[in-house]
Amino acid sequence: MKVSGQTIARTAVLAAALLNQILVLFGINPLPFSDNGVYETVSLVFTAAAAIRAWWKNNSFTQSAIKADKCLNEIRGGKNEFSK
Repeated sequence: MKVSGQTIARTAVLAAALLNQILVLFGINPLPFSDNGVYETVSLVFTAAAAIRAWWKNNSFTQSAIKADKCLNEIRGGKNEFSK
């Protein structure tokens, strides 16, 4: 068995977080970010992720598009005469 890359990445992030916490405990601020800067960064990442997800996903608003999605789902599930 081999250790996955994801396990190594999670362990590295945990180690960095623990090291950061220890340094903060001793009064050393290794990540000199203001609270406002952290808020703005998290907000930007959240907004970008939501925008990419909304853009990537099929968003059907019209009745024709909704019917087409239903037909496609039936074809994929084998519940339509065109899937034979």
